[in-house]
Amino acid sequence: MKRIPILIFTLSCTLLSAQSVNDTAKVKTIEAVSLEGNKKIIERKVDRLVYNVQNSMVSQGSSGTEILSNTPMLKVEEDKGLLSIAGKSGVSVMVNDRMLNLSGSELMNYLKNLRSENIAKIEVITTPPAKYEAQGNSGIINIVLKKNQNTGWSGYLNNYYKQATFAGFGGTAGLNYQNEKVKASLKFRGYDEEKQSIENYTVISNQSSVSRDQRRDMNDGLGINLSLDYSLSDKSVIGLIYDMARTHSNMDIHSFQNYFTDDISTLKTATESKHRSTSDSQMLNLYFDQKFGEHKLSLGANYYGNSPDTNVNFITTDLADHSTQIVRNLSSVDYTIYSGQADLTLNLKGLQLETGVKYSQFSNRSDIGYFNLVNSDYIIDPKRSNLFDYDEKNYAVYISASKDFGEKWSAKFGLRYEYAQTTGFSATTQSQSENNYGKLFPTAYISYKANKNNQFSMNYSRRINRPNFRALDPFRWYSNPLSYYAGNPSLQPSFNHNLEFNYIFKNKFSANLYYQRSTDNFDQITFLDGIYLNSTYQNYYDQDNYGLNLTYTDTFFKIWESNISTSFSYSETQITNFNASPKNGQSIYYSANNTFRLNKTKTLYFFLNYWQSLPSKSGNSTSKSSAGLNAGIKVSLMEKALQMNLSVNDIFRQGGYRGSVYFTNNTQSFDNYWDARKLTVSITYNFGNQKVKSNSRTVNFKEKERAE
Repeated sequence: MKRIPILIFTLSCTLLSAQSVNDTAKVKTIEAVSLEGNKKIIERKVDRLVYNVQNSMVSQGSSGTEILSNTPMLKVEEDKGLLSIAGKSGVSVMVNDRMLNLSGSELMNYLKNLRSENIAKIEVITTPPAKYEAQGNSGIINIVLKKNQNTGWSGYLNNYYKQATFAGFGGTAGLNYQNEKVKASLKFRGYDEEKQSIENYTVISNQSSVSRDQRRDMNDGLGINLSLDYSLSDKSVIGLIYDMARTHSNMDIHSFQNYFTDDISTLKTATESKHRSTSDSQMLNLYFDQKFGEHKLSLGANYYGNSPDTNVNFITTDLADHSTQIVRNLSSVDYTIYSGQADLTLNLKGLQLETGVKYSQFSNRSDIGYFNLVNSDYIIDPKRSNLFDYDEKNYAVYISASKDFGEKWSAKFGLRYEYAQTTGFSATTQSQSENNYGKLFPTAYISYKANKNNQFSMNYSRRINRPNFRALDPFRWYSNPLSYYAGNPSLQPSFNHNLEFNYIFKNKFSANLYYQRSTDNFDQITFLDGIYLNSTYQNYYDQDNYGLNLTYTDTFFKIWESNISTSFSYSETQITNFNASPKNGQSIYYSANNTFRLNKTKTLYFFLNYWQSLPSKSGNSTSKSSAGLNAGIKVSLMEKALQMNLSVNDIFRQGGYRGSVYFTNNTQSFDNYWDARKLTVSITYNFGNQKVKSNSRTVNFKEKERAE
């Protein structure tokens, strides 16, 4: 373990001569004394793994996405907008123990604008405690920012430019203020990016299809975020966060389709599509915290509204007779989410109790219209149009207790109860679906510290994975007159049990052995009916997953920090519905992230990172190998007020997705690449009192993710 100075001091003593008052004062200087201690880069708490960013070499001149890429057990796929924990299908993100209500590209844009200098540590919670939502098979990442008591103004300007097939740019400007009573932040953000996506899709059976989409994604957006935190007293705080954004998600798609019956081509078509989507969203969070000695009461209320409008125009041409079909697909969707919660923490002579209640209400109103161009007029097709209303109410209550038993043992136990009421109504088909259910979600954690070098823990949790709104909405999204996607209002949630055994050695090596049993899993199903290609969601399988995650983090020669991780899992799938064919087998992923300090002043760094996913099997699908090599340099100037980064991602263009999905009567194959190879240049300038951190408090509003 690297040794660092933690205390340096110089004492000066003046000795007066006893012989004469006129003697010159004599000064004796005691040399500097250096005391050294071990710094921990990773450590294990009773319910989470902690990566201490401030003790790492990447703590200077890195973005939030770079920090998360170096965090044990995490995988960041920036171009796909994906952040995941090994062995989990996804992840939720918190900042300072409050849920961050972003996902996909919005989440990546936020993380890119976080600076490593402001991050103290990353907490990886693979089995979340009862305090958090039971929703999702995912774990939780908690980004803990550094605390500071300094007052004054600070700010930053961040701009980036990236070049892939097309160019893109963006930036963020932030202004922070803090005094004894007020913490305030005002942030402006904007981006304008384009990328090329190539997607090849093949269905092989007695009726087959081969398609290729060449897509140009054009995304831009503007947003503003206001955060205000006011201390009513030393023990009470009130605050709000308001966020408003307008984004455009546009696509130009050139696609080609070839349909076969018994290997004989029956139809060839080409489709030119223009997708234009505008989304206006608003989010308001209100919170109040009150301390009573060692106890704390927290109240919160949240609102989220999003109303995306999409206009899709496509022209499909029959390549045999050159006849055309011109279609307009209009959609108007209105998402609204309300939630309120109360949390109470009690510290009772070494026993910490947490309890709370929460209420959430979801609503989704969608209007989808399909119009054919007939004699220069667009005529609605009622069979392909739909109105759909969806409402959901969730009630939750929880309690948990944690205690340290001496210096070696720690334990934490919790129980959460959630009751859901859902209603879906299609005005077009006059059909209605209802589903009411209540479930218990227990959690348990035990940790044993054998000595300063060896620590063991076991965790258990039960969780639920509810479908998002789009998976429930039965309206049809057409990509051409022969292909559409539709949700399934009868879709049921899935449930999973998680059991983990963890070991950590010398705060350098960690091992995570897990078993997960999930039932009634749902996924997207695509089937070919003649020349009609239809996709929807179905509950159709149960699964057992066994896995092992290994991580080693260390510093060599004081200039090289390395984080090496590998993950191995084996899955067994039981098909319960539909005609899928299980593909039991293994999955292996590994990564090596390396940072090199190139000068003594710690202002110049070089990084070289590599990851690879080997061929794998899971569920009823297989995937081929994919990988990525990333490299770059980071420079700090003007006493680290100015940061300049240059990086190249996916140097050898290995980051695509190739795989197959298997059914008893057909095989579906994919070969996709989403423009992951790119050059990025970013510049960040910090001004004002840099000891003043932004007011980055967020709220527990995880429900918003299901509207994405």
